[in-house]
Amino acid sequence: MWKLGKRFVLLGIVMGLTSACAPSLQESGGLASANSAASLREPWLLVDTRKDALMVMQGNRPVKTFSRIALGSSGAGFKYQRGDNKTPLGVFRVGWINDQSRFKTFIGLDYPNLDYAGRALREQRIDALTYERVRAAWLNGQTPPQDTRLGGQIGIHGVGKGDPLIHGAGINWTSGCVALDNRQIEELRPWVRKGMRVEIR
Repeated sequence: MWKLGKRFVLLGIVMGLTSACAPSLQESGGLASANSAASLREPWLLVDTRKDALMVMQGNRPVKTFSRIALGSSGAGFKYQRGDNKTPLGVFRVGWINDQSRFKTFIGLDYPNLDYAGRALREQRIDALTYERVRAAWLNGQTPPQDTRLGGQIGIHGVGKGDPLIHGAGINWTSGCVALDNRQIEELRPWVRKGMRVEIR
């Protein structure tokens, strides 16, 4: 009984330390707000899942809009785990860009971010070490690990060599990404840079 009690105490201490060290949603929001305020002049991407549109924003003003986007086959919302086919809602950054993708261009996002990793840690879906890997990547401006239970390889891409008729029919066909048609992804590409803010809501 004493050994079991010691384990719970130790687990409580570890959880307390990791949550004390990790930026809270308010802290990470404050950091994001500071970065956002400093870069209001910089373009950013807004994915409006209700309007099925992706917009290039300058401050609060859309400068280019792409309509008829596709999302994950399970829609948009809280992404729980790899393979749930949900497009995650939240604020992300562009982590990498692959112009030789099978989807024509793949603009990778830094999912899982601290919000998703923090929630997963609290719900014991990931361990403290996995959380720290995500946190360290985020703090260093790097792409977080893509091999966790939370999933990865979430991004914005074209249809590539896929069937444009499925995309054109308005079907949410991706595994959790945001898809444009090939012409749209070509038009979007010159706006995009690594580190760019992307909000999916």
